[in-house]
Amino acid sequence: MSLFITSLNSGSNGNCYYVGNEDEAVLIDAGISCRETEKRLKRLELDINKIKAIFITHEHADHIQGVRVLVKKYRLPVYITPRTLHQSHIFISPHLIRSFQPYEPVVIGNLAITAFPKLHDAIDPHSFVVSCGNVRVGVMTDIGRVCPHVVHNFQNCHAVFLESNYDAEMLENGPYSYGLKNRIRGGKGHISNSEAFRLFVEHRSPFMSHLLLSHLSHDNNTPTLVENLFKSMAGDTQVIIASRFEETAVYHISSSVDLIPPILSEPVITYESLVKMKPVRKVKAVKNQFQLNLF
Repeated sequence: MSLFITSLNSGSNGNCYYVGNEDEAVLIDAGISCRETEKRLKRLELDINKIKAIFITHEHADHIQGVRVLVKKYRLPVYITPRTLHQSHIFISPHLIRSFQPYEPVVIGNLAITAFPKLHDAIDPHSFVVSCGNVRVGVMTDIGRVCPHVVHNFQNCHAVFLESNYDAEMLENGPYSYGLKNRIRGGKGHISNSEAFRLFVEHRSPFMSHLLLSHLSHDNNTPTLVENLFKSMAGDTQVIIASRFEETAVYHISSSVDLIPPILSEPVITYESLVKMKPVRKVKAVKNQFQLNLF
């Protein structure tokens, strides 16, 4: 079994990730227009009719702005939690709405899509791992902190779309207001290059073949900074920078029979263990930083 993956777009201007096998595929988020989605898939020679569903991570516009037209044109089911749907204010025909629960796989053909909770300033945010046989691909962007859920799933993937949103020094010295800076780095916004790098160095699996660094800030980061940081420790893992302007190539993700990751299940996590995880950068405390309903 193997998976084919690409980032159709990644950034605050729109996020859309394709994961599929020879017969079926899913989109994780649909944050670019239907027309751009079609054009980019065609350039990559990927058949849009193989897409069987869209999975929504959270309600922010850069993750959902293409949903309505895609669903209307292709009659695709949308997997979205009730609270995220309510908060998104997008109309989807009721018979195309599906829900999901954390760590309860949704099976679509030979694909299994497993959601897990994350910290982000949205109503009910989740990340996803898409599996086909023994091959696992994670989509982990908009993660305010490297919490135990992220670590647990990251270390069991063959490939990951991982957020590397900002350079801490660029953010600190940039033009953003103090409030916006703390929204970004305060534990429920985004993770920095150094936080993503530490996750990669400390928790990547021996079978991780591809790392697609995603959701780079336009104002507080550069692809060169990210590439230079990660390639210094990449080893056998291919490091790719997902663009905010165009699609990446299609990458073929396969599994060695000698390196089979364990079955994914919900980690044993307490509120206290999450609170003890410190961010790389110390910032002013944010009220209600953690939501118990994530567990």
